[in-house]
Amino acid sequence: MSFEVTILGSGAALPTLKRNPTSQYVNCNERHILIDCGEGTQNQLRKFGIKIQKIKHILISHLHGDHYFGLMGLLSTMNLLGRTEGLTLYGPKELIEIIELQLKVGGHSLAFKINFKETKNDGINLLFADKLIEIKSIPLKHRIKTTGFIIQEKQKERTILGDELVEAKLSLTAIPFFRRGENYIDERGKIFEFEDFSIPAPVPRTYAYFSDTVVQNKNIEYIKGVNCLYHEATFIEIHKDKAKSTFHSTARQAAEFAKLAQVKKLYLGHLSSRYENSDKHVSEAKAVFENIIYVDDGMKIIV
Repeated sequence: MSFEVTILGSGAALPTLKRNPTSQYVNCNERHILIDCGEGTQNQLRKFGIKIQKIKHILISHLHGDHYFGLMGLLSTMNLLGRTEGLTLYGPKELIEIIELQLKVGGHSLAFKINFKETKNDGINLLFADKLIEIKSIPLKHRIKTTGFIIQEKQKERTILGDELVEAKLSLTAIPFFRRGENYIDERGKIFEFEDFSIPAPVPRTYAYFSDTVVQNKNIEYIKGVNCLYHEATFIEIHKDKAKSTFHSTARQAAEFAKLAQVKKLYLGHLSSRYENSDKHVSEAKAVFENIIYVDDGMKIIV
């Protein structure tokens, strides 16, 4: 099953010719998720070949414009293209008020339902779960209420070894036991070990998204050992005072956090427009944590 992230926007605050404001599209086991929606996101979706109407979940980390100014335009486009299927929107409680006000003053309505779920800032919270994935929020530390997100596969059942099943002449009633990792006892009392007839499913993959935030080591417990961590790295060390005053992170600080959290791969983003490129960010981060990439618009992450 696919688990991919497409970077739609990798810049901070101001759109530039090279970088759109923050937005990411996630396809996790055919669950289609948009994380943040900076200005111009709908154009980026088209540019990178993503079907807008596939999106079923939209996660907004906080209400600074570079993370949600594109949302109203995206919803309007969905409506104009004939969408009738509802979607679920997650974010601060004020977000739905903003959307309803814009619709009201514009004299418009949407032909599809928005199921709104408020995000909270009191520890880890489960936002969505089905048989294949979970979406959780965790509190970040920024100038206003901000949450990060964790998208994780659920543990799949064990895979049955069909040839061994046939050779042992076992009935199909044994399969559910082996899938659950349980031994099977037939009508004669013979025990069949589940390890002989099944193998473990792959370890579930996890993607963690930390938008604008000061590094907080207390969040390590929520993401320890994840496959991929996206962490904002707006500044380099020479501007760490600016990072502190604006409640952002430097590349080195993000790398130190990733190292402590034992993440497998670190992706940095949210580049300030004061920098021509991310070379210094990469250099400073790699001095601490080798397995890092500073993302660009259009980059695809395989989790």
